[in-house]
Amino acid sequence: MRSIFIKEVNSFFSSIVGYVALLVFLVACGLFLWVIPDYSILGYGFAAMDRFFEIAPWLLLLLVPAVTMRSFSDEFRSGTIEWLSTKPLTSLEIILGKYFATLALIGFALLPTLIYVYTIANLALPDNTPDAGAIIGSYIGLIFLAATFSAVGVFCSSLTGNQVVGFLISLLSCYLLYTGFEHLSKLPELSAGIDYYLSMIGMEFHYTSISRGLIDSRDVIYFLSVIILFIALTRFSLSNRTRDIARQA
Repeated sequence: MRSIFIKEVNSFFSSIVGYVALLVFLVACGLFLWVIPDYSILGYGFAAMDRFFEIAPWLLLLLVPAVTMRSFSDEFRSGTIEWLSTKPLTSLEIILGKYFATLALIGFALLPTLIYVYTIANLALPDNTPDAGAIIGSYIGLIFLAATFSAVGVFCSSLTGNQVVGFLISLLSCYLLYTGFEHLSKLPELSAGIDYYLSMIGMEFHYTSISRGLIDSRDVIYFLSVIILFIALTRFSLSNRTRDIARQA
């Protein structure tokens, strides 16, 4: 699994696409937080990271599929999936190696955003310091969200040998799982009590809950359950694809 992890990280940084994806994410974060008037913290009037944590999930919706789109798609396209199957690795180890590599890359992208916390804390008035609990909770929520998006993205990549198709399927799937159920819950036809439970199925509900600074075990269990589900689906998909390749050979 360690060899797969290192291979994936090296592969990402050996391509200009990897650097572009990280650069676009960081530039977009900076623009929304400091430049764009409707979102800029300079016009917000409070020393808080709320605007960043409102925008970050939508930027991750683009970044994570861009990172995961080549996880298995590239292996299928180049035929190296057969080489991987001959290694003394189980399918689960291969999947986890790619999954943890994706998490490391997303963590690498989020790390520079801590500069915003330091900057805002230094710009704040003495009686208007940022809420440390809310910031920590929001970062934990972002990590869980990124981990869940990554599991979805790796699964979507295992469905096709085309990177662009993998990116689009992952983008759509992450979008629907993040905010799709929230939108459904707001339909007038579903406002008779089921709306609350329907919104609980979506990631946005649990991300917002954690972002308040209170880590609820139900939110943690939700994210871990979705991650395990999509890793299991990836294992099933990979087994079917490798079986089909073996039959064709």
